[in-house]
Amino acid sequence: MTNLDDFETAFKNALDESDKAFMGSHAAALKSLSAMSQSEVEAITPDTKDLQEYDKLIAVVRAASARNVSNAKLASRIKSLGSVAVAIAKKVPSLASIL
Repeated sequence: MTNLDDFETAFKNALDESDKAFMGSHAAALKSLSAMSQSEVEAITPDTKDLQEYDKLIAVVRAASARNVSNAKLASRIKSLGSVAVAIAKKVPSLASIL
């Protein structure tokens, strides 16, 4: 298998995962998080490193949605990311209600 074949496989898998996430149990939260602008995130926390926490939060919610993870498990995962991720998540009503 070539690097191009590996890339094509990874690309297909990523697209499949994304489709599942946007149709999964936490799709609304994922859409709301994805719609947040950089200025909205910076209003919560001005530290530019915290944009990395925002990206991690999106990844956690995407994975949870694709796998239909329970609210309790998702809340636990979000809390494990730390206070910045929790603060951002609380701006999304469906996430705020489980935190």
